[in-house]
Amino acid sequence: MSHTLTLPSGQQLQYQLERRQRRTVGLKITAAGLVIHAPKRISQSHLEGIIVLKADWIRKKLAALTANKIPDMQWQHGEQLLFLGNAITLTVEHHVRSKAVEYEPGVLQLAMPNHHDQALVSRKVIQWYKKQAITDFTRRLEIFSSKLGVNFASLSLSNASSRWGSCNSRKEIRLNWRLLQAPPHIINYVVCHELAHLKEMNHSAKFWATVASIFPDYKSAEKELKALSPKLHRF
Repeated sequence: MSHTLTLPSGQQLQYQLERRQRRTVGLKITAAGLVIHAPKRISQSHLEGIIVLKADWIRKKLAALTANKIPDMQWQHGEQLLFLGNAITLTVEHHVRSKAVEYEPGVLQLAMPNHHDQALVSRKVIQWYKKQAITDFTRRLEIFSSKLGVNFASLSLSNASSRWGSCNSRKEIRLNWRLLQAPPHIINYVVCHELAHLKEMNHSAKFWATVASIFPDYKSAEKELKALSPKLHRF
């Protein structure tokens, strides 16, 4: 439920309140703003007193969220995309017939009748990324599986919002197509991570030692991927 609180400074603070079976008040800053998880029996006045005490912390976190917010993707001529860690420019032009997407270093070219239709532009660009991802990821899997001495059964693309890859007991590997936007070493890390599961289906010390055997700098890559994740999920 949405609430608005006027702080002693006069500032209006909006927040989402969720009452649950819990003993303490939890404050969380999300992409949507401030979310508060509160015990079912706490009074509104007591709850608002806690919010006022935490007001400085809340303001700082909300300001940081606004400063770091990544603008939504605009599927139109001149938009900047990422491909293998490099910025590329999307060009969208009118043509009487829809032409195949063309890529030249630094430029992804679309030409179609409905060139102002952002939904159509989005679909064509994503189809192109997925097609390139299959080729690129397959090549990396073949290289690193050979180094590790394992065999994978198949590769499929994932559209997950929070996972970059997965591997099951049937040796089937799934990789998020959005990874194609990341620098090559980041893609290599995720590939090595999933291949290591063919030897260790867990995240034990043995598993990480297996990852390190083919990708020694995995800790740095893992941190970099986490920081890069919001940009990769723009579309």
